[in-house]
Amino acid sequence: MDEKKLYTDSGIEVKPLYTADGEQELPGQFPFTRGVQPDMYRGKLWTMRQYAGFSTAEESNKRYHYLLSQGVNGLSVAFDLPTQIGYDSDHALAEGEVGKVGVAIDSIEDIKTLFNGIKLEDVSTSMTINATGFILLSFYVALAKQQGADLKKISGTIQNDILKEYAARGTYIYPPKPSMRIITDIFEWCSHELPKWNTISISGYHIREAGSTAVQEIAFTLANGKAYVKAALEKGLDINVFGKRLSFFFNSHNNLFEEAAKFRAARRMWAQMMKELGATDPKAMMLRFHTQTGGSTLTAQQPLNNISRVTIQTLAAVLGGTQSLHTNGYDEALSLPTEEAARIALRTQQIVAFESGAPDTVDPLAGSYYVEALTSEIEQKAWDLISKIDVMGGSVSAIEEGFIQDEIARSAYEYQRNIENGSKIIVGVNKFQVQEENSTPVFKIDDSIRAIQTEKLHRLKNDRDPGKVDQCLQEINDRAASGENLMPAVITAVENKCTLGEISDELRAVFGEYK
Repeated sequence: MDEKKLYTDSGIEVKPLYTADGEQELPGQFPFTRGVQPDMYRGKLWTMRQYAGFSTAEESNKRYHYLLSQGVNGLSVAFDLPTQIGYDSDHALAEGEVGKVGVAIDSIEDIKTLFNGIKLEDVSTSMTINATGFILLSFYVALAKQQGADLKKISGTIQNDILKEYAARGTYIYPPKPSMRIITDIFEWCSHELPKWNTISISGYHIREAGSTAVQEIAFTLANGKAYVKAALEKGLDINVFGKRLSFFFNSHNNLFEEAAKFRAARRMWAQMMKELGATDPKAMMLRFHTQTGGSTLTAQQPLNNISRVTIQTLAAVLGGTQSLHTNGYDEALSLPTEEAARIALRTQQIVAFESGAPDTVDPLAGSYYVEALTSEIEQKAWDLISKIDVMGGSVSAIEEGFIQDEIARSAYEYQRNIENGSKIIVGVNKFQVQEENSTPVFKIDDSIRAIQTEKLHRLKNDRDPGKVDQCLQEINDRAASGENLMPAVITAVENKCTLGEISDELRAVFGEYK
């Protein structure tokens, strides 16, 4: 335990850890209920991320430099819809969507621009990308090589969680089985070549955004995690190696104590699950997670109220022991966040970190009668749901049967009904309303971005070797059909200026599309 002394404003010393007499369960030890590190934030604060990406790579790059100058120490990249579902910006289906909900990335040239002036060895980058995650990772690796970076030092995360796309979000391309195969290819390649990279961020965030409860969020997320682990084990990968590179991504809502208890329960459950699946290294049993405050909780009415909501959600994530955190802008019910809203969101994290005292001791809510009971009850209810999924044959089968989707839809309906009948109060929405003229500045994206990206694609295609491109795409096709690992071929393809859409289409030809 650390030696530094911390005090309250009244001069009372804050111990690194508080325990009940005879308590055996310590932070940093199995089953990690109290946190994954013995000293938690006394040793190192969580990574403060801001999720950003819009319009062109040039515009997003400016926002990244701004955020880094304001104290962000991890970048989180949002991609536009065509990039997420494997279409280049000049594709007919991309019209009206280029650069809208994230940055448009068509080729290695866009990634170079996106990270212009940023050394990849010096930042941790999280990329919210799933169906095309292997291509974005390949762009990132190719750029790192061009920068002369040591791949053994490159750190970050790709979301790469396709199961929740079928259940809650919808940006899938290929059917579930080939999608799972791509994910295990990434696990295998990264375990040898990119050892510090988190190969998946198993995501409850979007499950919660779709309307699940806190219990369903962790039950469905951990069940998906179990499916990925089993797929990797079937491929012959070592659970003690790939298990250390699995990370999670959770939502933080307004019920402070339920959310903190949810995070504690999830850690305990995952440790037990990994042990049962054969992990013997404690680091492979640790649930490490990123948190984002709840987008669906933000209201367009009285948007400044969202600052208070985000503050409560930030506190819940910190009291629950998150490793990394993104705070939403107060204006996100209206548009992408403005620079001012992004700064206030980051300042919210910094105020909790440096002014609230919440990080001064490990697991400050431990021993609370309420929080301990909630932790155990959430855990039990989540195990009950996981048992039902296991009986169906696991997450893939439960998704194919529509079980998970139906459970989420039922909870979303119930929540909305409670708001409408007034039994659930949302301040400013169904109570404490005011007549207001909306004067909140909104962030607008120009439709001309598609033309800019199309022009870049034309230049790229005129400036490459067509024979080499055909050869690279054929190699991807061959590997997809033979079952060989796809990653080396995709990296070579992006280095030879193949586009995201071309690579995605090559695999569509082999795997088909999921409808």
